[in-house]
Amino acid sequence: MEPHVFCGSILHIRGRTVLKYIAKRLLILIPVLLGVSFLVFGILALMPSEVAAVQLGVSATPEGIAQWNLDHGMNDPFLIRYFNYMKDLLTGNPGISWSTNTPIAVEFAQRIPATISLAVGTIVLVILIGVPVGIISAVKQYSIFDNVTRLLAMLLTSIPAFWLGLVLILKFSLDLNIFPATGGGSMMHFILPWITLSAAMSAQMIRMTRSTMLEVIRADYVQTARAKGAKPMRVVFVHELRNALLPMITVVGIILGQTLGGAIVTETIFALPGVGTYLLQGINKYDMPVVMISVLFIAAMIGLINLVIDILYMYVDPRLRSQFVKN
Repeated sequence: MEPHVFCGSILHIRGRTVLKYIAKRLLILIPVLLGVSFLVFGILALMPSEVAAVQLGVSATPEGIAQWNLDHGMNDPFLIRYFNYMKDLLTGNPGISWSTNTPIAVEFAQRIPATISLAVGTIVLVILIGVPVGIISAVKQYSIFDNVTRLLAMLLTSIPAFWLGLVLILKFSLDLNIFPATGGGSMMHFILPWITLSAAMSAQMIRMTRSTMLEVIRADYVQTARAKGAKPMRVVFVHELRNALLPMITVVGIILGQTLGGAIVTETIFALPGVGTYLLQGINKYDMPVVMISVLFIAAMIGLINLVIDILYMYVDPRLRSQFVKN
């Protein structure tokens, strides 16, 4: 067999293997999302407040409450209500918002870009700050730069996001009038939210990169490369950083999950029209369809992030490919 034909067949088999693994993981994600939906739906069904009275407000009457419950199926048993909701959701109909009486699909689609922009910008900022600073801190261990970096990392980790966000608004929006305080109409609206959400996460990335690099620096193959006269930059980026990528990829996945969770606080502070504020509004107004679609979106995104991280493992470390193929 010709070499190029052999390599092509190997790549074809590997591609099919990866696709098979992705399909298997996506199938596993289905029962996870069903479990999340059942749990959240059950919690919402146990709300002590009279949902109809909350939705109707001051105009609520006994007749109106009874009619509202009838129209929204609140008189049906729990399992029937859950089955009807999931049937509509799986057919592409997430329902009507109880509080605004508008289609959720339209409202939710308008809010996804803000949350995605917040998450992507945050993780890019975390990588651009955390990885280089962590590498330099590890290479220059116990130097002034390393000591200052560790002190700042501890300080940033201990600062609450809501407090930092309010301070940034007071200084850069109200005092200096550089950035807008609220809204999400342009990239300028996301700069302060990106800084707020990435502060503690950048500190986490710095600490993980530093500790991982220090473990790799002491490895025998790194000492051998130095003894052979390899250039310092080649040692750092080829021998050290390459073998420290697995823990760093794991941290990136964790940070992305934290970003989606922390979006609720950050979006609320800066009044970003994202999924986080949509979820909080649904909770405050006992709006079950809004809460359900928001929670399921976050759960699905976290599941997809974990899948992407596992796939990156296979390409970064060839030793793990056979293990992933068996699973």
